[in-house]
Amino acid sequence: MKQLKILFSMVAICLLVACTSNSEDRPSGPASLTVKLMDAPGDFEHVYVDVVEVRVKFESDDDDDSGWQTLDMANEGVYDLLELTGGVDVTLVDNVEIEAGTLKQVRLVLGENNSIVIDGEELPLNTPSAQQSGLKIQVNQELEPNFNYTFILDFDVEESIVFAGNSGNINLKPVLRASLEANSGSISGVVLPTGIAVEVSATNSETEATTFTDADGNFLIAGLPAGSYEVTIVPDPDSGLTEATVSDVIVTVGEITDLGEIILNE
Repeated sequence: MKQLKILFSMVAICLLVACTSNSEDRPSGPASLTVKLMDAPGDFEHVYVDVVEVRVKFESDDDDDSGWQTLDMANEGVYDLLELTGGVDVTLVDNVEIEAGTLKQVRLVLGENNSIVIDGEELPLNTPSAQQSGLKIQVNQELEPNFNYTFILDFDVEESIVFAGNSGNINLKPVLRASLEANSGSISGVVLPTGIAVEVSATNSETEATTFTDADGNFLIAGLPAGSYEVTIVPDPDSGLTEATVSDVIVTVGEITDLGEIILNE
């Protein structure tokens, strides 16, 4: 009987130590989240969007419209998407603490002050669904406690602007690509000569991403999964320059692959 009591005591002690050890080893606390907005270009002079909220959702029921959490905004306001090129982005949410767990969706909510400029004329952009419920972006990312996560929302302008036939309306039906900065890399470079509109795209069998150069010819394509890409540089047709291609460009997670100067010829 004495041996049995000793055995029970040892088991109890082992269970207590195990529980304490597991509790101490298990990470706890919130994660933190940063959300940036950048642009994949379109053939327009200006595209202004009125960003008012960013929300996140952890629940598994994607069809349920409840359970959304509104994050504190670092920068809300009207942004010209065509200025968010060449490595320029805007931080919408900056290092906000949120619960750890599986982040299912991010929602970008727009206001009413959305417009587009074509041939010097500013026209309204109709965005009924965005104003009512926001633009849902599937994420499905596990957020670990005590880590900061940066998501890049890449706004594809060319695919997002819809001309509504004979009505004359121009609708904004946003197409966005979300990527986690920690799980992606970037491609940068400088296209010469400067002073012309140049579209730069990176493609492989799974991903296609596009941007424009800035006034100095700089470009940055961010949020690319690791892999090999073909980079295509397409100048304005009126420039008289021919397009160029760079093959087998390797993207590594957490790094910027710099292509250096790319000179376009006539």
